[in-house]
This record gives sequence, C-alpha cells and structure tokens, in this order.
Amino acid sequence: SFFAWLAWAAGTNRPGQAVTYTTNWPYDPLVGNTPVAEAVVWSIVSVVLLILALGMVLFFYNRYMKEEDYTASLAKLDEPEPSSSQKATVIYFFVAMLLFILQIATGSLTGHFTVEGTKFFGLDIATILPYALVRTWHIQLAIFWIATCFLATGLFVGPYVGKEPKHQGKLVLALFAAVVVVVVGTLAGSWLSIQGYFGGEGFLFGHQGYEYIELGRVWQLLLIVGMIIWLVLVLRAIAPALKSEKDKGGLTHLLLYSAISIPLFYMAGLMYGKGSHLSDAEYWRWWVVHLWVEGFFEIFATVTLAFVLSRIGAVSQRFAHITVYLSIFLYLGSGVIGTFHHLYWTGTPIPIMALGGVFSALEVVPLVLLGFEAAMNMKTLEKAGPGYEYRWPLYFFISVAFWNLVGAGVFGFLINPPIVLYYIQGINTTPIHAHTALFGVYGLLAIALMLFSVRHIFKKDSWSDSLLKWSFWGLNGGLVLMTVISLIPSGFYQFYHAVDKGLWYARSPEIATSDFIRTASWLRIGPDLIFTAGAFLLVTFLIKGIWCSFIEK
Repeated sequence: SFFAWLAWAAGTNRPGQAVTYTTNWPYDPLVGNTPVAEAVVWSIVSVVLLILALGMVLFFYNRYMKEEDYTASLAKLDEPEPSSSQKATVIYFFVAMLLFILQIATGSLTGHFTVEGTKFFGLDIATILPYALVRTWHIQLAIFWIATCFLATGLFVGPYVGKEPKHQGKLVLALFAAVVVVVVGTLAGSWLSIQGYFGGEGFLFGHQGYEYIELGRVWQLLLIVGMIIWLVLVLRAIAPALKSEKDKGGLTHLLLYSAISIPLFYMAGLMYGKGSHLSDAEYWRWWVVHLWVEGFFEIFATVTLAFVLSRIGAVSQRFAHITVYLSIFLYLGSGVIGTFHHLYWTGTPIPIMALGGVFSALEVVPLVLLGFEAAMNMKTLEKAGPGYEYRWPLYFFISVAFWNLVGAGVFGFLINPPIVLYYIQGINTTPIHAHTALFGVYGLLAIALMLFSVRHIFKKDSWSDSLLKWSFWGLNGGLVLMTVISLIPSGFYQFYHAVDKGLWYARSPEIATSDFIRTASWLRIGPDLIFTAGAFLLVTFLIKGIWCSFIEK
C-alpha cells in the first residue's frame, strides 16, 4: 500500500490542476511527468536574488564591520587549572571520538556495499549487518558524536565564563551515563527493528523509519530530557556571568538563548506519530533535519564560535557581536522559510516552491563572515610563531569557514534550486552536500570546539601540535579527495542520466551498479584511508593528553 499510494500521488493530477500531487515529480516523460514552469522561473529568480544579497552583505561588511586597524590580541595560556566538571567533559570528548571512528567504519561499509552488494571483500555479512542498518548507524553516529562534542563544549564553557556550581562534576558524569544509555539503546533498537525482532512494531524502541530521526520514539524522548538537563547544567554555571552582563543581548545571553533553542526545536520531531500521514511526517521531520540542524544548531555554533574566537583574540568583541546578530538575522530570515526547499515534491502548494527556492538560496550568504575575519587575522596570528597555544584549534575553525562556503554554500546551493532538485532528488549528488556540510562544517566545528576545551584541561606539556597538524591535513585532505575523486563524478553521472531519461533510469541497476559507479566507489579507498588516518591521529592526541594529564604520575 505504501508504494501504491506513492505511485498514485506521483501520477495523479490535483483536482482542477494540470500537475500531480507531487508537482510532476519524479521526472518521467514516458508518463507525462515533466517540470512545471514555476520550477524554472523561481530557480532563475533565486540565483538573481542570491547575487544581489551577496553584494549587499559584502557592502555591509566592508562599510560597517571590517576592522582594518584591528590587530589580533594573542591570548597567552597559563598552566590549565580545570574544574571538576570541566575535567568530566574529557570523557564526553573521548567517547565522541570513538563514535566518530565507528561512524567512519559504518560509512566505509555502506560505500563498499555499492560495489559488492551484500558482501565485504567476499564475506557475506548482510544477514548480520544489512545495508539499511549500517546506513542508519552511519547517519545516527554522525549526529551523536557531533552533538556530544557540542554538549561537552557547553558544559566546559559554563564554568569558563561563570563559576563551578556545587556538585556540577557529579551531575555532568550522571548526564554522560544518560547519554550512553540513549546511544546504546538507539543503536541496539535499530538493529533489532531492522532484523525483525519487533515484528514491525519498532516505532517506540526500534526504528521510526525516517532518515535522520531513525531512533525509536522512547530514545527520542530520553534524548530531549537529556538536552533539557544539559541546559540546566549550563545555566547553573553561566548564571553569575548572566547577572554581571547588563546587556540582555550580550554574547553570554545569546549563548543562553541559543542553548534553549536546541532542545526546544528538536521537539518538533514529536509532532508526528506512527500513523501520521506521510506528508505530515515529512513536514515535521524537516523541521528537525533542516531547521534544527541548519538553523538553531548553526546559531548555537555561531555564538559559541564567536565567543571562543573573541576570547582567544582572533576577532574583536565588537566584530563577534555584530557578526552574531547579522548571522542570526540571515540564518533565521532565510533558513526558516528556506526549509520549504525540502518540500517541493511532498504535496505542498506550488507557491511553496517559490518561497523555498528564493529563501534557501539566501542561506548561502551568512556562512563565511566570521571565518573570513578570522582568516584575515591569520597573518597576525602567524607572527606568534609555531608555539602559539591556539594555533591548531584556530586552523580547525578556519577549515570550518572553508567548508561552510564549499560544502554548505556551493554544494548546498547545487541541490536547492527547484529545477535542479527536480532532477537530482534521491541520487548521488545529495551525498556531496551531506559529507562536505555535515562533517566539513559541523564535524570539524565539533573537533575545533573540543580542541579549544581540552586546551584548557590538558597539561601544557601533553599537547602535541604535530599530531594535530597531521590529523588536520588527513581529515581535510581526505574529504577533499573523496569529494573530487568519487562523490562528484558519481553524482553528476547519475545527474546526466536523470535529465536524459528520467529518475527511474538514474536509479536503476544499469546506472547505480554500473562500471562507472563501481570504479568511483573503489577510488574512495585512498581518500578514505587518509581520512581515517586523520581520525586515528586525533584519537591518539586525546589518549596522549588524557594519559599525561590524569594518569601518568
């Protein structure tokens, strides 16, 4: 019935209109599904408005924000004296990196299935680890390890700007135990559900069936409870700083507001249930996947990044403040309505296409302002020499700005215009954006925030710039090579065939398992190994820091 209903919706015209319920998607000229005129018109309008908005923001930046006379004030680091709760965040970061390694493993296995089907170098493992499972784990692990780093950073920053509340360390450890329960429960529930142990009733404890919100509803509720507890712990720590900051719109208050938005808007994922109509469920799912991740998580990241960069002297307090407000205005001004670009073909009215196409194009505008200013100050930071304490954390911040432009901006815009998305929805062009934006922006930002935090926790003589240097180039170099050598060729190969004959052909075995796609997948081995080496070097760095700071006498 699921497939029958979708086929009916894609091929049946709306009452009194000459378009189907899915706005003539997917493209299939054999059955009369061709692009509507609005898809072309609003795609052109979105490009024109993007150029206009970029020009206006660059003018605003150079007129009111650019600080020609600002010289980065290089913060010096004394021997760290972390509080008990700050020490406790180290276990968050370490487990997050282990989840990162596991995510890489499941990603490699997912990619390998495209060339060997159910086998892994000849060994049939699909009965134990089917494709649907490892892909689910790959996505969920990405969310878990990145979110864990963000949560840990919030717990670290609390005492950093405020003070250590009573019993904060014990409460931070208790929250960590709760996070572990949610992660293990989600991964185990997904396996049990996909293996059929719930008999199709896995919505509560198993697998909801919706990408990025695969975790069972019970685990979803527990995750929300955990985020609320995290918010309370952060508020306890920053309360003194909030009282001393008279400006209710200051950076510390903005940190609080952005932290509140994280559990609040994740709750949108509770607005649908097991029996909800597919169109309704898709609508609320994208509130989480787009609005929560690309909107409010982006704002939290921007505020935290501005806070950190201003504290270490890479940008001025004035610039950080202005940039945060401009980013909030642009992120929410474009991102909230821009969510509609995920809903072009889900049964929504055609005006949604106009709103989604135009406003999602404007999401590109705010992505690099803060990193751009930090990059301009790199020459000043270089004068401090190779021994500068924040050298590699700052490099990771700069890489976030780069991938914000390329991954979220360029490759995000690649799949945003209605006429483009009409042809490439559901093919290998999406992973180009997914990998370069989710890891390139949020993953590297999580690592950068982690490094800033542990810089104030680990003993100074346990710090290894050489490990971070090779990790930095391994992660970024591996991602670049993976994108250029494998993801882009396979994505555009399918793109061509989708335009030429239809989506059905681009996704058919003749194309999806063709020699070209297989070759592109095999070519990922080199980049994947480079990327994995970078990740293991990062774990090695953490182990060294933990050993020298807490274990070695």
